[in-house]
Amino acid sequence: MPHRTLVAVPAALCAVLVAAVAVSSATRTFYEDDPLLREPETQDASGVQERAIDLMFDLSLNLFARPGDPAENVRAQNINTIDELPDSNWFTNRILSRPVSPEEAARGPLTGSGPAPGPWTVIRDKRAGFAPGFTMRDSEGGIWFVSFDARGYPEAATGAVLVANKIFWTLGYWQVENHLAAVRPENIVVDASATIRPPSGVRRQMTRGDVEDVLERAHRSADGSYRAIASRAVPGRPVDGFFYHGTRSDDPNDLVHHEHRRELRALKVFGAWTNLVDMKAGNTLDSVIVENGRSVVRHYLQDVGSTFGSGANGLREFDEGWEYLFEGRPALRRLASFGFALSRWQTLDYERHDSIGRFEGDAFDPMAWKPRVPTAAFLRARPDDTFWAARRVMAFSDEMIRAVVATGQYSDPAAARHLGDVLIKRRDAIGRAYLPAINPIIDPALDGAGVVTFRNAAVDAGVEAAPAGYTAAWFAFDNATGESRPLTTTSGPTTRLAAPSSLSGVQTGFVRVDLGATGAPRSSWERPVQAYFRRETGGWRLVGFERLPDP
Repeated sequence: MPHRTLVAVPAALCAVLVAAVAVSSATRTFYEDDPLLREPETQDASGVQERAIDLMFDLSLNLFARPGDPAENVRAQNINTIDELPDSNWFTNRILSRPVSPEEAARGPLTGSGPAPGPWTVIRDKRAGFAPGFTMRDSEGGIWFVSFDARGYPEAATGAVLVANKIFWTLGYWQVENHLAAVRPENIVVDASATIRPPSGVRRQMTRGDVEDVLERAHRSADGSYRAIASRAVPGRPVDGFFYHGTRSDDPNDLVHHEHRRELRALKVFGAWTNLVDMKAGNTLDSVIVENGRSVVRHYLQDVGSTFGSGANGLREFDEGWEYLFEGRPALRRLASFGFALSRWQTLDYERHDSIGRFEGDAFDPMAWKPRVPTAAFLRARPDDTFWAARRVMAFSDEMIRAVVATGQYSDPAAARHLGDVLIKRRDAIGRAYLPAINPIIDPALDGAGVVTFRNAAVDAGVEAAPAGYTAAWFAFDNATGESRPLTTTSGPTTRLAAPSSLSGVQTGFVRVDLGATGAPRSSWERPVQAYFRRETGGWRLVGFERLPDP
């Protein structure tokens, strides 16, 4: 049955409110403000402190253990009563929830221009990621994090950052503002107070030689400049990143375990589409901001540059996207066969573009795709989560994809065309894999004349044939007790079904409609979705929806 998004409360009241919720949920299902459109954050989070994330510990924990809630098949816990994500400091609904033009998608999170003209003053080393770079201050005092293409791979890392940044912003994630810049060594100065932490681990004063070492690892253009990404410092007070499981103990608003957040589960689909293989806590960023007079934590999916076919320091390895960093079964199979038992990734023929890397869409299987290391949220994703994500991927038109790819400013038109082609192929593969996998009925509505209408996402996307017809089982729903009383069943060949004449006599003010398909190409379509409507002036309003209701 639909449930409300959690509301943050002081710890001292938890025991009392848990008991109160247990009682109230037995007597009331929907409230006047359902469905919630914004995730509530009622507590002050000014006490959240910076913490160190041990990348090796995070990698090992996710690769060899299964952190997070051990329960299986748990419905996402931060969705509202109509199976959607409220806006939050984790996620903002954009594509599919409202019209997004190709121009808006190509602009993404940009709010202004890049670094101010004039000299760049290096103030410290670059603390995140493996791409060569540093932290600098522009001539107007703006702070920027600068990263370069790896030597020998022009446009690869910078192009991936620019394109993926726009894609993930359009999908709904909080993103860092990235600008493309041309850097000339003679315009770089080192601040007298700049420091660096070398491999020895002992922080010391930064010198001009340290900057030259960075540039030595970066790709230099023929005119002597360096193509770079300048990332604007995020607002607020950064406090490192978030894990894909558990909660942040010092954030009183962080109540939903991260493995049960739909936007993090959805990265199983979004990551597969873009080949975001490097999903780890080190590529995220939390920042304490002031919002409506209260300190809250905003959660950034900070580094999405490890996408497509390249990484910070060159092309992807052949097995990335196909296998985890360690998988016992494939390794043993290759060992036992002396290397003759070939995996699928060992037989692929990639179209070669050094600025794009190894990225293809013909052999791509969304359900078989794997990041380097599985996260708890990735492993907990249910079919209703992946369906939700696939609809957003499919909402990217060819024109929008081409517009976003153009922001990578690739000098080779064939490389840009290839990247767009592969994203389109992988988008379509995701639609074929996930939209028909469960009952794909969407957007139910009940009008004042007593007609229920809806759509079929798989049929609309052209990834599956239409069923012979649809059925609607009608119930009078008691919002006070949660009980449903059967009325009748109606059916028809289209996505427009008449309600029973007894609907006008329902005294509870709520009805439940179970919608399923007959003669469907997939047996899973016969398992009905449940839609709940509340009578209002002039008609009925959708207040509840479950795609995979509990038996």
